[in-house]
Amino acid sequence: MQILNIAGYKFITLTDICMLQSYYHAQCHALSLKGTILLSHEGININLAGTPCHIQSFQTLLKNDERFMNVTFHESYSTHQPFKHLKIKLKNEIITLRQPEVNPATKRAPDISPEELKKWLDEKRDITLLDTRNDYEIRFGSFHDAVNLHLSDFGELPSSIQHMEKNKPIVMFCTGGIRCEKAAHYMLNQGFSHVYQLDGGILGYFKNVGGAFYEGECFVFDERVAVDSTLQQTGTVQCLACQGPVTKQQQFSPDNAVCPACVNAAGVDV
Repeated sequence: MQILNIAGYKFITLTDICMLQSYYHAQCHALSLKGTILLSHEGININLAGTPCHIQSFQTLLKNDERFMNVTFHESYSTHQPFKHLKIKLKNEIITLRQPEVNPATKRAPDISPEELKKWLDEKRDITLLDTRNDYEIRFGSFHDAVNLHLSDFGELPSSIQHMEKNKPIVMFCTGGIRCEKAAHYMLNQGFSHVYQLDGGILGYFKNVGGAFYEGECFVFDERVAVDSTLQQTGTVQCLACQGPVTKQQQFSPDNAVCPACVNAAGVDV
C-alpha cells in the first residue's frame, strides 16, 4: 500500500484552537489518518500520513478554511504508515523558542529558493550556512561546511548565535522551514543585517535540486527516521543511547540499534 506523507505549517493568529482540535480529530479519524497536528494561538503545524485519496481529502477540507488556503506541503511517499497514532495537540507555540516578541506572522526574513542557494554555492559566495536543527539531527547529515550550533533544544538558539558575525550574509535552514521562520525573525531583531531562510528547508531543496552540496541524510520526525536526497527512506535508525544515526550496515538489530561510538563507550550494552 502506498502512503502519502505531508508536512506543512502556517503562522497565523488563531482564537478557536479548541474547536479546531475537535474538528480535525474527527476529520482525520474518519479518513484513517495518523500523525500530529499542533495548534497554537500562533498557528498550525501539520505532519500526517495516509492513503493518497484520504490525504487529498484532508487537504481539500483544510483549504475550505480561508485562513489555511495557502498552506503548502512537503509530500513524500512510503510503503508503510510511518506514524503509530493520531495526535491533535494544543501548544503554547507550534515551534518552541520561548521568545514572545518573535511572531513570524508579522515579520519574516526573505526567502532564498533552493535553485538560488545552489547557484550561490556553485559560485562559492562568501556566506554562512546556518543549520538551526538539533545536534543529533545534524549528525544524520547537513550541508557541507554548515555551522552547527550544537543545540540540544531549539530554545537554546538565542544564546548560541551571540558569537556570530552580524554583517555577513547568513542562509539558515532546517528540515522543512518552520524553525527558520522564528530563528530568522529573532536574528533580525538582534541586528543581523543579511538573513535569508531556505524556502522549504532541506526537504524542499531535495525536491527541487537534489543533493548537491548536501552530505548524508535528512532526519525526519516519524518512523522512517531519515530520507535521502530522493526523499526515500534510507533504513538508518536512531541510536538508543545518543539519538544519532545507525546505518543499516551498523545495525546488529533494528530493534536494538546502538551506534559504534556508544558501543565502544563504557557501560553501554548492545
